[in-house]
Amino acid sequence: MLEAVAASPNASSPSRPIVIGVAGGSGSGKTTVVSRILESLGDDQVTVLEHDRYYRDRKDLRLEERAALNYDHPDALETGLLVRHLMDLRAGRTVQAPAYDFTLHARKPATETALPRKAIIVEGILIYTDAALRELMDVKLFVDTDADTRFIRRLRRDVAERGRTMESVIEQYQSTVKPMHLEFVEPSKRYADIIIPVGGYNTIAIDMMLTLIRSLTGR
Repeated sequence: MLEAVAASPNASSPSRPIVIGVAGGSGSGKTTVVSRILESLGDDQVTVLEHDRYYRDRKDLRLEERAALNYDHPDALETGLLVRHLMDLRAGRTVQAPAYDFTLHARKPATETALPRKAIIVEGILIYTDAALRELMDVKLFVDTDADTRFIRRLRRDVAERGRTMESVIEQYQSTVKPMHLEFVEPSKRYADIIIPVGGYNTIAIDMMLTLIRSLTGR
């Protein structure tokens, strides 16, 4: 996980971290899969970088204009910065990752410290659409869940955690989330090494995934 404590920018690890990609549609169960990996390896052994930390900062726009942007297109994210941060972590260097305020649709002023640990998880719906980012990953997972389940989970999350109204969530899903999923997220599944059906509730697939990851990290 990310830490708010300061760390030396020259910190290094004895061996290169294992980089694990966790992709899938919004509400597919990526967070559950990430949690299972953390439980298996230990929180102190894993750093998690969420792709949506890297949404471009558009404070030049009014809040209403920012709310109307398409956040499900690859261009909405500063993926190049994530690539540079991941390269630094792989090289044993600490980075300052951006933090994002989903209620204001803007980056927070303060960054958060990410440490180069034994395993680094990169999580997000669009992480496999960028070739440079894919090349840095040792294992690529795709969490595959049906559209109805994903929509219901997204609706509950955005209303409860991100200050959205039910109407705004539905409008966003219809106008950008669903079409962008079909155009970008679903096709990126072909890059995955392991596809986990039924999200985080497929115990057999999860156990197989954890066995592989433990063998790669020596846990």
